[in-house]
Amino acid sequence: MNKSQTSVGTVEGIYSVSGLVTRSGKNLMGGEDKDKVVDRKENYAKVAIIRDPTHASREYYELMLDKEYAISLSVIGEFSAMTDGNILIYKHFEKNGKSSESFTFTYDSSKDILEGVRTENNGNHTITYKLTYLKILPKAR
Repeated sequence: MNKSQTSVGTVEGIYSVSGLVTRSGKNLMGGEDKDKVVDRKENYAKVAIIRDPTHASREYYELMLDKEYAISLSVIGEFSAMTDGNILIYKHFEKNGKSSESFTFTYDSSKDILEGVRTENNGNHTITYKLTYLKILPKAR
C-alpha cells in the first residue's frame, strides 16, 4: 500500500549536515542562565534523504554519502512525518543498529533547510543538540 505525499512536501535530496551542541544552566554563584557552545561542526557530512513509500513506519530514510556521492547501503536514520504542518521526527541509528535519541525537525521548503533539535537535562544543565541540513541537490526551481 503506497503512502501519499505528506504535507511536509518533498524533502528528498542530497544535504550537507552541520551540528551544534550547547549547554545552558545557572552560573555557579546563582544569577542568570549561561549558554556555552560545547561543539560545532560545519558541513561535516553529506547525506541522501530518500522517500520510502513501502515502509509503514517511516516517510523517508537517510543514507550516508562519501566525498564522491557514493552511497553507503546502511540506513543511518529515518524520518516520520507528523500530521500537522512541516514537522518530522528523526531517529538516528548508531553503527550497532540501535536507534539513538529522536530529534524533532522542521522543514522550510522555501530555503530547502531541515532543522532538528533535541534537548536533554543533565543535573543543573540543559544540553541542546541542533542539526541543520542544507539541501545541495536538487536545487529549488
